[in-house]
Amino acid sequence: MASGAKVPEVSNYRIMKQQLSVASRILVAFASGALMIVFFLPAWRIDLFAPQYPEGLTMNIWINGLSGDVDVINGLNHYIGMKPINEGMFPEFSFLPWVVGFFMLLGMTVAITGRRKFLFYYLILSGIGGLLAMYDFWKWGKDYGSNLDPTAPIQVPGLTYQPPLIGHKRLLNFDAYSLPDVGGWVVIAAGMLAFIVWFVEWYRHRKPGGFFRSKKKPLLLLPLFSLLSCSSKPEPFIPGTDNCHFCKMGITDTRFGGELITKKGKIFKFDDLHCLALFLKSGTVISDDISKTLTILYDQPNEFLETDQAYFIKDPSLRSPMGSNTAGFHPQYKQKN
Repeated sequence: MASGAKVPEVSNYRIMKQQLSVASRILVAFASGALMIVFFLPAWRIDLFAPQYPEGLTMNIWINGLSGDVDVINGLNHYIGMKPINEGMFPEFSFLPWVVGFFMLLGMTVAITGRRKFLFYYLILSGIGGLLAMYDFWKWGKDYGSNLDPTAPIQVPGLTYQPPLIGHKRLLNFDAYSLPDVGGWVVIAAGMLAFIVWFVEWYRHRKPGGFFRSKKKPLLLLPLFSLLSCSSKPEPFIPGTDNCHFCKMGITDTRFGGELITKKGKIFKFDDLHCLALFLKSGTVISDDISKTLTILYDQPNEFLETDQAYFIKDPSLRSPMGSNTAGFHPQYKQKN
């Protein structure tokens, strides 16, 4: 009888091991409810910048439609033979709201039942859904940028205009940027929150004493928090490919110039410090939106240093591309010379 009385205790212990804590269930419910934001804010955006459009053109992609400068973009794309962009070419708009609703319902089910394995299934389905969405977007971009009208006014043999899947790409004289919009960032943050909850619960039940008693906690959390905090880094100059954003000249000498990085991660490249200074003076990007202003190190091409930390030399013998004859150096150069 004594041994029989222990069976319910073992069974209850196993059930408890599969249950999420109250705090975790609240966080999962919050993450699932946050997905509602994509019904009110765009999920993705494509920005185009060119000399004739210094303020840029934007196309916002929602889960059920498009907005922004779509008509202007279509007018420009007509000249290179691209089909007009319209909501009819995206059948996904008809079912994406239902997909989002499904994930919201599934997340709330996880929160209500508190089953840890349901949260694991939720994460697996979210990962698969995200990969399918990115593949679908890439496939559309490839078709849109490759199947051109052979009678278009402007034709460049062998050149296609597939927009970037994510990040930056140069398309003729346009800089194209493809990035999540507000709704998309919320979805990404919600997914990461759900993953962190699952990881903490998994470790809490895996190790005796619980997660919060482990001395290795900071080390285990470090990779997770490193995903949440990222800083924009400068891009190396590619001679013959990159152009100066201010003077529009092709960059051929990587010993001069610099870059400006906005808080949103947009990068402006300049072949001469004179161009960088004039761009800052123009006010095209307000100071509050600037994350970093960098100079290339003259004696270390494609190595960057923030301008307020660099040592500058102005000398006619330097012969910079736009005549500023100014170059940036590491402060140690001054000490050595």
